[in-house]
Amino acid sequence: MNSVRASNVSRRPRRVSRPRPVQPERNHQERDEDVPADMVAEESGPGAQNSPYQLRRKSLPKRTVCPTKTNMEGASTSTTENFGHRPKRPRVSGKCQDLPAPAEQYLQEKLPDEVVLKIFSYLLEQDLCRAACVCKRFSELANDPILWKRLYMEVFEYTRPMMHPEAGKFYQINPEEYEQPNPWKESFQQLYKGAHVKPGFAEHFYSNPARYKGRDNMFYYDTIEDALGGGQEPHFDGLIFVHSGIYTDEWIYIESPITMIGAAPGKVAEKVIIENTRDSTFVFMEGSEDAYVGYMTIRFNPDDKSAQHHNAHHCLEITVNCSPIIDHCIIRSTCTVGSAVCVSGQGACPTIKHCNISDCENVGLYITDHAQGIYEDNEISNNALAGIWVKNHGNPIIRRNHIHHGRDVGVFTFDHGMGYFESCNIHRNRIAGFEVKAYANPTVVRCEIHHGQTGGIYVHEKGRGQFIENKIYANNFAGVWITSNSDPTIRGNAIFNGNQGGVYIFGDGRGLIEGNDIYGNALAGIQIRTNSCPIVRHNKIHDGQHGGIYVHEKGQGVIEENEVYSNTLAGVWVTTGSTPVLRRNRIHSGKQVGVYFYDNGHGVLEDNDIYNHMYSGVQIRTGSNPKIRRNKIWGGQNGGILVYNSGLGFIEDNEIFDNAMAGVWIKTDSNPTLRRNKIHDGRDGGICIFNGGRGLLEENDIFRNAQAGVLISTNSHPVLRKNRIFDGFAAGIEITNHATATLEGNQIFNNRFGGLFLASGVNVTMKDNKIMNNQDAIEKAVSRGVTPVTQQTATPSV
Repeated sequence: MNSVRASNVSRRPRRVSRPRPVQPERNHQERDEDVPADMVAEESGPGAQNSPYQLRRKSLPKRTVCPTKTNMEGASTSTTENFGHRPKRPRVSGKCQDLPAPAEQYLQEKLPDEVVLKIFSYLLEQDLCRAACVCKRFSELANDPILWKRLYMEVFEYTRPMMHPEAGKFYQINPEEYEQPNPWKESFQQLYKGAHVKPGFAEHFYSNPARYKGRDNMFYYDTIEDALGGGQEPHFDGLIFVHSGIYTDEWIYIESPITMIGAAPGKVAEKVIIENTRDSTFVFMEGSEDAYVGYMTIRFNPDDKSAQHHNAHHCLEITVNCSPIIDHCIIRSTCTVGSAVCVSGQGACPTIKHCNISDCENVGLYITDHAQGIYEDNEISNNALAGIWVKNHGNPIIRRNHIHHGRDVGVFTFDHGMGYFESCNIHRNRIAGFEVKAYANPTVVRCEIHHGQTGGIYVHEKGRGQFIENKIYANNFAGVWITSNSDPTIRGNAIFNGNQGGVYIFGDGRGLIEGNDIYGNALAGIQIRTNSCPIVRHNKIHDGQHGGIYVHEKGQGVIEENEVYSNTLAGVWVTTGSTPVLRRNRIHSGKQVGVYFYDNGHGVLEDNDIYNHMYSGVQIRTGSNPKIRRNKIWGGQNGGILVYNSGLGFIEDNEIFDNAMAGVWIKTDSNPTLRRNKIHDGRDGGICIFNGGRGLLEENDIFRNAQAGVLISTNSHPVLRKNRIFDGFAAGIEITNHATATLEGNQIFNNRFGGLFLASGVNVTMKDNKIMNNQDAIEKAVSRGVTPVTQQTATPSV
């Protein structure tokens, strides 16, 4: 048993030939075809399903009787039908023959249905078909489904008809729902030729030829090995039925296109059990391209669960250049190494469908070494290692599988593994639902990945992959993790209700995050950190319990054309040395700040719409120095842009309007640069600089604000150069509380409470300013290099 695999075929036991009993001599007319044509006799008339029958006597009109063929093959079930050549009716004195004898007439016409059915119940299938050819009444009665169900269950054991319309396709039906009146007979015809593995029955079958006359095309064996060795029997077409029982330690090496199917009542696969304790239970080899195995339990259950005492460690093994079909099987392995199903090698391309691969002490389904195949509608659960492994250029198609409650990861692709995964339900696995590693590149489409005990999708160590239109939700950690130079595509997914974040990119991760709907997560919708540099675009990131996008610890990335809204904290956070580029995003309706730069957060914020936040549209603090260009910032309840606590920044070409407080606040030692901005229609002041604020304000248009165009207060000292401050509803520039300022080349006009208001103790350096057409205050034309006299005038409170 421990010989190398190359000798496996040579050590298969030879089939022991069993002497067959001599069959009784049959005349020429009894040598029927393999499947008599009688078996397709038409089932017509209402009597085919009238059961139980009402007791009645038939009284039929007299009819002429013509000679019939002695061989009933192909005989008509109606007196009006013609099948092939029919002999001429002999002439008898110009008259038809007499009516049948009274006994025959009574049998055909007047004998009660119950009695005829009782007689028919003793017939086997071929004789029943011949009886159906006698007359229309016999055709109706001989096609009674109850008769055929009894015969069918005696031969095949199925309690529901097993239909076999074409090679490699078997399925059970409910007789009540089938469109034809007698599915039992139809299934019998489809399954008629076959070998049966039924321990203990073979001797009885061959010892009673008279009892089973007409079943010459059926073969019976005690073991599966014997049935596989019986391929040279005449009329054997490769169909093997394995009946109820447990078959242990048989050498099942399949290298021909045989069909092997379990045959048992009720749940068929649970009643037919094939197991091995020493070697792989099933091995498919080259030559088994069209083999089929279905409706059985296949187990590998070694006494020693480790690798020491057996060569192979797989329950079912599919090797190079073979493409069998495995259908409706229960597959189990208690070995702690290997896998339950191993598909390996170039040309290994099975179809595995409707199988249950569960409760294994190793990997469930293992696809490797360029193997492919189609895997559909399987249940893969509670395996000690991954439910599915794909590696080394394996490239399967996996559809509608249910992969759940694994004690490890749900699906693991690595070492250049690929594959197409569609409409799978992957949930409640102990580690990630889907893991991609080491140049693996799977495509995952329209799957549900949820309730993972850690994350949903984990891509690491240069993994790739395309994850498209999936639902990723309710995972304990992030819905998607991307790390260590990995570069996947995450497109069109719904990523929601995670117990942590939505998408988490860290450790030099990259990737394209595009067109996703990310919402309702406990932490940030997207988190970028530690030198990661993804492309994030066209996403909706909303209604998070934390922030929308969080970029920290030197995170980077291009974040463009997203809609970020209704998050509990900031729409976008940029911090701790991070430098993302945010372009053409709509960031709105947040419950705090729109975009928040702090603790040396940098980067570029350009061409965005930032509006309707409960706090400021943009905040910059503690050494942060972003470039903020060409944005529209409006509707903030705490101002447009707030720069404080030593914040910096280049704020250029923005339009800042309709904010509840100042369009721009600069305070507490902050020193930003504001150029060419339009700051207008604020419900408070235009720019407010106080508490030691500084800054360069250059070439800005500041107009139609409810309070002062520029308010400078409390030890602040900005530089205002070439600004236009006009049409304000208060003063143009107001300087108070020991503040100073440098004013050069500004135009201040059409303001309601004066162009320039200076409180006592204020010193201002002015040069080339134009102050004109302002109302209700003293206008001063100030010549070059002149410091104006300090004045104190009553003005509206600020």
